[in-house]
Amino acid sequence: MNKNFAVRGGSGNIIEPKLDARPQDNLYLAVNSEWIEKTKIPEDRSRMASFDGIDVDVEKHLMQDFADFAAGKKELPNVPDFDEAVKLYKLARDFDKRNADGAAPIKSDLELLDGIKDFSDYNLNAPDLATFAILPFSFGVSPDMKNTKVNALYFSGPGTFLPDTTTYQTPDAPKLLDILQKQSVKLLTMAGIDQAKAEKYAEDAIKFDAKLSKIVKSTEEWADYPATYNPMKIADFEAKFDQFKIAYYLKEAIGEEPERIIVEEPRYLDHINEIINEENFDEIKGWMLVNFINAAADSLSQEFREAAFPFSQALSGQPQLTSGEKQAYYIANDSFSEVVGVYYGQTYFGKEAKEDVEDMIHRMLEVYKERLQNNDWLSEQTKKRAIIKLDALVLKIGYPDKIEEIYNRLKVIPANEGGSLYSNERAFTIVQQKYNIEQLHKEVDRTVWAMPGNLVNACYDPQRNDLTFPAAILQKPFYDLKQDRAANFGGIGSVIAHEVSHAFDNNGAQFDELGNMTNWWTDEDYAEFKKRTQAEIDLFDGIEYGPVKLNGKQIVSENIADQGGLTAAVEAAKNENDDLKKLFENFARIWANKQLTESIKSQTAVDVHAPGPLRANVQSQCQDDFYKVFDVKPEDGMWLDPEKRVHIW
Repeated sequence: MNKNFAVRGGSGNIIEPKLDARPQDNLYLAVNSEWIEKTKIPEDRSRMASFDGIDVDVEKHLMQDFADFAAGKKELPNVPDFDEAVKLYKLARDFDKRNADGAAPIKSDLELLDGIKDFSDYNLNAPDLATFAILPFSFGVSPDMKNTKVNALYFSGPGTFLPDTTTYQTPDAPKLLDILQKQSVKLLTMAGIDQAKAEKYAEDAIKFDAKLSKIVKSTEEWADYPATYNPMKIADFEAKFDQFKIAYYLKEAIGEEPERIIVEEPRYLDHINEIINEENFDEIKGWMLVNFINAAADSLSQEFREAAFPFSQALSGQPQLTSGEKQAYYIANDSFSEVVGVYYGQTYFGKEAKEDVEDMIHRMLEVYKERLQNNDWLSEQTKKRAIIKLDALVLKIGYPDKIEEIYNRLKVIPANEGGSLYSNERAFTIVQQKYNIEQLHKEVDRTVWAMPGNLVNACYDPQRNDLTFPAAILQKPFYDLKQDRAANFGGIGSVIAHEVSHAFDNNGAQFDELGNMTNWWTDEDYAEFKKRTQAEIDLFDGIEYGPVKLNGKQIVSENIADQGGLTAAVEAAKNENDDLKKLFENFARIWANKQLTESIKSQTAVDVHAPGPLRANVQSQCQDDFYKVFDVKPEDGMWLDPEKRVHIW
């Protein structure tokens, strides 16, 4: 047996640079060691990766533009609602006003929360509280997974204080929760709550969070997307609640009791009466106040921002709080994401680049179709359905042609008319909640974009069967009009095919060409697919990455997409007789990453992607062409025995 067959991810420590690394031993380090050595993580970030490098650049341009618009140095662009984004930016940037206001903007909401007397009072006020505070459950409207023409009401539980339910089992958990508890006491007292009362609220909040952490879903469970579809008749759903008046809540907050509801967390619903009951009232109240004050602090003075930083810092390792100027841009960008994305796309994304990328996408789709037609483990029946789904894919490239209606409703009340940053953000939340509920009786709008144009990312939406490639990702190292075509295949080509592969990953495979959750596989084919999916889980499960071990099940859908993405990119480059060496090198380059230890722990707890360096190496190890291109031998660090290499798409 080859001694190296189990070196998944190459030899050596993939986090530490090694300037003399050979691609045969560690492709990622051979390509990126110099970058890792030279790259410095900015003081207000917890990592730098290829994605972040582009993001920093995008941010720099847009921050300058916002500053110029606010100062009147630049004429406002002809983009709907952009003027409101600039108004919000000015409000957020006015720290003289924010500092002078202190806790005043949240006074009435804090008093309302603090003043809830008992469980019956809580029952009565819950619909109003939901407009500005977090409740121990949530409702939202999304397309019905089994009939994506219509929308449905979904129910789920809340998040936990720590990144994931698994984080509670780590040695770091008590220290992290202690930091949050002390931080919350400080914030509550700064806002005018009595010290003893603040301490009790924080203590109760931690107790309630501990109960939630034992029942809510983990990231691994959430990663099984189809398992969130559990339709129930409304009468059966309401019968699950003993003490909380759910029918009253639905009528007040949603405006009706719909005939059915889709439960995303059945286990949470089964335990709902252990969580929401009269006995737990103090803990629920403390938990809501702690959530509220930590969230609201960001919209208040610099003093509040600084007091709310320690917990976030402990989770990420980020040395410094983001500057006020940058926060103002983040706030405007967050509330008006699509508006800012359209401005970015129109200003910084060229027509020539868009046409070239469209051409590349169509080439990748052709390659994908050929690969499906020539697939040696699918029956003709399943192949036919897979190609129907592939042909039905909708492409969204750069930025949308029209801005979604919600943005027309976000109107900023400036400071001279009595508006504060907090009051505007609170008003926006109400508008967004109302808009979301309105969709319940409207047909699903398939033109809506899942990502704004200035986001360095890409995605596949199984319920709309569409691919989104925002303008921001369509640049170096992923893509460059002047860059070698093979490098582009290793970059944006593999990203395009990665997103296409999501249509056929362990989740996407359960949805048809219209985005409906239906089985279009033969039993034999699906059994074989599940076997290959398990091989992908095993391939990554337990790999060490710095302080953590990877959970293969949690990251399997993204790894299937990576596998399909790189395979199709290699095939496309071979069709054009391109230099595969350049392709593999750029594939490794796009996953360059340098990250603080705390951030690695927090990110891997919740991320459904494998860490970039391992995406680069492990997927390359599964490509037979990689061994030919770099003449990799069984004694080399990148060797993986042929039977261990995973081939799905």
